[in-house]
Amino acid sequence: MLGGKGEGSRDRTVYDVVAGCAAGLESLVGEEVRLFGGHEVVIGVGVVRWQGTLESAYRCCLWSRFASRVFLQLWQFPVTDENSLYNASLSADWGKHLTEDTTFAVGCTLSGESRITHSRFAALRLKDGLVDHFRARSGKRPSVKTDHPGVQIHLHLDNNIASISIDLSGDSLHRRGYRDTSGKAPLKETLGAAIVALSGWLSDPQTLIDPMCGTGTLLIEAALMFGDSAPGLSRSYYGFMRWLGHDEELWRGLIEEAVVREDEGENKDWPLIVGYDCDPIVVRAAWKNIKLAGLDQHITIKHGEVASLQAPAENGLILSNLPFGERLSETELVTQLYRGYGRILRQRFSGWRAAVFIANPELTDAFGLSWDHKHRLYNGSIPCRLLTGFVGSEDQNFRWQPSKQVNDWINNEFANRLCKNLKHMMKWAEKEGVSCYRVYDRDLPEYNVSIDLYGKWVHIQEWAPPKTIDPQIAATRFKSAVAAVKEILGTRSDRVFLKTRERQKGRSQYEKKGNVRKMYEVREGRCSFLVNFNDYLDTGLFLDHRPVRKRIFAEAKGKKFLNLYGYTGTATVHAALGGAVSTTTVDLSATYLQWARMNIALNGLSEVTNKVEKADCLLWLEGCSTTYDLIFIDPPTFSNTKKEMRVFDIQEDHVKLLEMAMSRLHNNGLLIFSTNFRRFLLAESLREKYFTVDISRQSQPFDFSRDQKIHKCWEFRHQASGA
Repeated sequence: MLGGKGEGSRDRTVYDVVAGCAAGLESLVGEEVRLFGGHEVVIGVGVVRWQGTLESAYRCCLWSRFASRVFLQLWQFPVTDENSLYNASLSADWGKHLTEDTTFAVGCTLSGESRITHSRFAALRLKDGLVDHFRARSGKRPSVKTDHPGVQIHLHLDNNIASISIDLSGDSLHRRGYRDTSGKAPLKETLGAAIVALSGWLSDPQTLIDPMCGTGTLLIEAALMFGDSAPGLSRSYYGFMRWLGHDEELWRGLIEEAVVREDEGENKDWPLIVGYDCDPIVVRAAWKNIKLAGLDQHITIKHGEVASLQAPAENGLILSNLPFGERLSETELVTQLYRGYGRILRQRFSGWRAAVFIANPELTDAFGLSWDHKHRLYNGSIPCRLLTGFVGSEDQNFRWQPSKQVNDWINNEFANRLCKNLKHMMKWAEKEGVSCYRVYDRDLPEYNVSIDLYGKWVHIQEWAPPKTIDPQIAATRFKSAVAAVKEILGTRSDRVFLKTRERQKGRSQYEKKGNVRKMYEVREGRCSFLVNFNDYLDTGLFLDHRPVRKRIFAEAKGKKFLNLYGYTGTATVHAALGGAVSTTTVDLSATYLQWARMNIALNGLSEVTNKVEKADCLLWLEGCSTTYDLIFIDPPTFSNTKKEMRVFDIQEDHVKLLEMAMSRLHNNGLLIFSTNFRRFLLAESLREKYFTVDISRQSQPFDFSRDQKIHKCWEFRHQASGA
């Protein structure tokens, strides 16, 4: 609500008044000014000018939610240099505005092509003229006080025209008086109020949720608006406090009116206003600000991540100032956060309205939402957008509908086997809710390929034929197999990805093969993951570990989870969404850790509770003093680090690795160890020292049943807990 005109002003003098504001807020300030009684309102870039009484200026100081400062113009005159500015100040009638006992300060701004180019020097010359004016008149001079002076004077130079004003606001009006701590990257209250106003919430004030509320600015400003509380009511200082033209009676009357309106607002039927933040320290800061604003009865703040967000009502507004990144790696994370945020809204907030404030206009489409309005705003000098729109429902999961008839030119043997597999696999996948799975695993010797479905995409891998097979024959068979897949599945060529596999050594399976950098989002249970079909031999999601990840999800609730050799963090996401109180992911590859961070962001999870650390896992374990309730280890068979000149061999080094990891496992904890080294033998000393269970069979998924040695997997517990 805005503070409208009142009655009782004694001074009917009409002044030239100027309000300064952030770019993009001018029309909002102009709308306020008209309600405050301003006439002949002129809107410029970052300023709103009007003619009005002292009451209109006071109302702007007390009630404006969007203006930064309010200036009451005293004089305007041309200047040619610093000396002419000094002379004009010396001859001004300062006695009408302050006395020798009044403290003052001078601020200065420049615009246009003024001949005076140094704002501080210009302010100094104005100050000299003012001081010398009083010294010549009485032999005394007023004192300068930079912090909360009795009168705040403002000089503005524009194309050699000087305007001298009283800065009625004193401090910037965004300082409402309720913020005890700014926290990280605070949003100015004036901008926060504009975001709320432009979101449309006040026209239909239903449930309001801010899922990443930070220190609570948006929620507080929304509550102040709904409760008709003057934003300047809690301020103890203004720049006119000792100004001789100050009308104390008028000001006191406006304050009393504001108090009455605030009391009336308290008796309204308040909607639910809730904020969440993943950082408990920030939650405490927000709660402190809310209490200082006197709104602790109307705003609820909770500790929580976007991943756990649920709609408390059938409709309302979900509003947030979302994080943004300046570096490329941060932008990648933000892109996935926006992507996951939009998906969560479509899944859980269908029928609501959404408003997001972003500093990455190029990521407007990342949410997958339709926006009704795109408001251009600025956060300081950063160009931003406020996007508002209606949240539709999530699209149904993609379902394959294989063709029952196949063209005659397609090889019948391979086509028949693929159709048979699809019939069984798709029935199983639908029952289990699985969307990424293998449908053909080198079933026929002549067609040495594996075919995996990732949602609506097909990943076909050709295993290099033995040297006894004519390469031309192998190429022809592979070409016919690909054609059969496209025909049977009825899929477009751009959704089919092809790779050739050869026997890999060391970590070569993890090395980059291309630079397409295209990521696709797929689902696994409650989790979403990014896969890359082009740039690496593996996609970033090991399908054979699906049961292991499912087990981790089931075990994780209330536990501290450690993921060593974390790769792209898929196990971490399962643990976090399964209810882990914290997760830690360790890997030496910066590329895969960034991938893991993107998967974390994609699922609405934060790195406050889901830490990602770049380190050699053995060295990391040596320096670790934390204990964990659940640990997952899936190391490479072999790796070497050129920089540290170290070699890791799973067979030779697994005893050291597992003993170090077990030293970090809680007495009642569970460690799951897996390896895809087919000739691996678990050391007998580990079986004797710990309670171990071979779960290789149980961890093998239905779609990999042809390969009984796809991986080996064990559970480890301390003897006392496992007995």
